[in-house]
Amino acid sequence: MAEPERTTERRVRPAPLLFEPSEAAADPEHFFDLESMEDPRELLDRATELALAFRAATDRAVEFQAVAAAQLADPGRFDRLTPADIGERAGWTEDYARKMIEFGRDLLRGAVT
Repeated sequence: MAEPERTTERRVRPAPLLFEPSEAAADPEHFFDLESMEDPRELLDRATELALAFRAATDRAVEFQAVAAAQLADPGRFDRLTPADIGERAGWTEDYARKMIEFGRDLLRGAVT
């Protein structure tokens, strides 16, 4: 897994991700209606918009993972987990779990924006 990024740049808000109806998601050829677009300009614009939205969603989800990892590792919790336990639960190495815990602590302190 990639290292958690620490950035001080202000994020641009991409278009929101909308969930597809279940019948559309069941069709492996269907992807946010991109396959039906005939104009390559429109296709590029929409595909770019989706790529940015997915990247932003990924970044946000990683931040929530880090916060949860930091909370689970909090020494004040009677049921705290070790970095190895957190790593196993999230599918990370123990080293990566330690980095995510520290990243989460930074987020909780407001040190990362």
